[in-house]
Amino acid sequence: MSERTGLTRLTGGDDKNGNGSGECGQGDCPNVYRTEKGSIVVQGDLFDGFTPPQGEGLVEIPESVLREAVRALGW
Repeated sequence: MSERTGLTRLTGGDDKNGNGSGECGQGDCPNVYRTEKGSIVVQGDLFDGFTPPQGEGLVEIPESVLREAVRALGW
């Protein structure tokens, strides 16, 4: 499933030189999204520090990506 219906991408935009930003360069991860309901979805490397409950998952994203999302939200 690669479709992102109902998500607003908060990170991973272009810098002032038109280059893809973020930890993956011009790739597609990691990123932070906001849903139509206002909740946050993160995309990143799987984290295996502990096993979450069934139906949940853990991803690890760099601090710089969270800071970018906070700026995008104006917090």
